[in-house]
Formats: sequence, C-alpha cells, structure tokens
Amino acid sequence: MVNLDIMLARRKVKSKDLAEGIGITEANLSLLKSGKVKGVRFATLEAICRYLDCQPADLLGYKPGV
Repeated sequence: MVNLDIMLARRKVKSKDLAEGIGITEANLSLLKSGKVKGVRFATLEAICRYLDCQPADLLGYKPGV
C-alpha cells in the first residue's frame, strides 16, 4: 500500500509541488499515490524521500492479501 498522501499531508506539501520538485508529471505522481503502478524506480523513491525528508517505509506498507 502507498501512504504518499499521508506523508504529503504531514509535510503540508501539495502534489503539484512534489511533482515539480522531483521532476515527474502530476499524472505519474497521481498513479503512484493511487497504487496503480506495478513498480517505482529507486531514483524516484529516493527523490520523494529527499524532498519529503522521510524514509521509504514512511511511504510504502505491506498488507498480506491486499
């Protein structure tokens, strides 16, 4: 599960600002937030974590069967 919305709210960052800050489109960020992507590049994950000052575990979770 992707907890990007939660981290954005905690950091008071808009999706648009994050997308611009890490160099991806808002559409791709939206797909990532919704969990509709099958993978994410480590470089993208690193950029998000750097921008939001967080760890990958703050953004991604695992629930068996989901």
